[in-house]
Amino acid sequence: MRTVDLIIKKKNGGELTDAEIRYLISGYVSGEIPDYQMSSLLMAICFRDLNPTERFHLTKTMLESGERVDLIGLGDFCVDKHSTGGVGDKTTLALAPILAACGLKVAKMSGRGLGHTGGTIDKLESIPGFRTSLTQEEFFRQVRDISLAVAGQTAEIAIADKKLYALRDVTGTIESIGLIASSIMSKKLACGADYILLDVKVGAGAFMKDLRSARALAAAMVDIGRRFGKKTAAVLTNMDEPLGEAVGNALEVIEAIETLKGRGPEDFRQLCRCLVAELLVMTGKAHKRKAALTAVDKAIASGAALKKFREMIIYQGGDPAVIDDYALLPQARYRHTVTSPESGYVAGIDALAIGRAAMALGAGRNTKEEAINLAVGITVKAKTGRKVERGTPLAVIYADRDDFSDVAAAVQSAFTIAPEQTKEKKLILGTVY
Repeated sequence: MRTVDLIIKKKNGGELTDAEIRYLISGYVSGEIPDYQMSSLLMAICFRDLNPTERFHLTKTMLESGERVDLIGLGDFCVDKHSTGGVGDKTTLALAPILAACGLKVAKMSGRGLGHTGGTIDKLESIPGFRTSLTQEEFFRQVRDISLAVAGQTAEIAIADKKLYALRDVTGTIESIGLIASSIMSKKLACGADYILLDVKVGAGAFMKDLRSARALAAAMVDIGRRFGKKTAAVLTNMDEPLGEAVGNALEVIEAIETLKGRGPEDFRQLCRCLVAELLVMTGKAHKRKAALTAVDKAIASGAALKKFREMIIYQGGDPAVIDDYALLPQARYRHTVTSPESGYVAGIDALAIGRAAMALGAGRNTKEEAINLAVGITVKAKTGRKVERGTPLAVIYADRDDFSDVAAAVQSAFTIAPEQTKEKKLILGTVY
């Protein structure tokens, strides 16, 4: 085979075979195929995309380029949830303990935040002492003991994907359904769960800006999961405005704990209920959605879900006292309330603008190596549909620098105030099986 011939083949709309994809990926990982040729191939894929069979072969090749987690021995009902990323998306922090309290096993590997989207591992590291790097033995023992562990992904998982993603990031070849689906699923499949639920975000604060493209991505990932024999489903959820109220690492930990106490924001609480119920039905733990939702509510009301979160903190070396004393979490030095410049109704909140404002405070990173500030962030106080008067609090900024007027202006501009009431945004936009 010659790499240039395969580039031309894809450029002309041809289908790459399993052997050809293996040749290309293995050659790139080994260094035999240079960046400039792989960049050309990726651009051809962006224009021509990959068909379902090509996606399967690419996912399989990337999956086999690294280590795979073997969850055999942990019992049935090992589940995993993946979000495509959003603003204020702290779902795993609340969802994982609820799942464990409902009788499922959650052996989850998560990542760090990049850009305006937050990362579960960063949020957990807001808890003093919490360890996100676990040995395989520690990881398995914890899941056996308490049915729950959330740790950072090892560097050995899907090695080819890491190298390809770094190249895509700097060559304008991120936006391809086939490449995105294969990238996500190679990592999810490597983590070993039998049931995979995908939370595909749609809207201004998400990577997929419209429902059509989000549905296409969801369908591609579900198809890949099924081809690997995994029960897979995707829920399409709204990310036009931030999820819940908190945006920022320690702030989101607090909101997740409040939700486990039954006091979280309504939209975030409903999303957690929906996703847990979906997994309970997928695994057969509940035969109908109504029964599944009842089980979720019981796990929270009884304190069982909060207990699982406490157990996870203890097992992973963190201070469980944060559950009752939020002052033990990182604290920002300054607070500033952003108010409405006029009276009316909140017609929309630009999630991307809020996410970028939180990044400007230091809550997010531009590169994987960049340090972040776990204390800073933003809390949204007026969601879409709410009536506000001039001077009504719209958001609170938590900052560690004394001059954050630029952030305050950006946050205020993220809110659209209209003279007439706008309906609340629909949270769940569809499901793909």
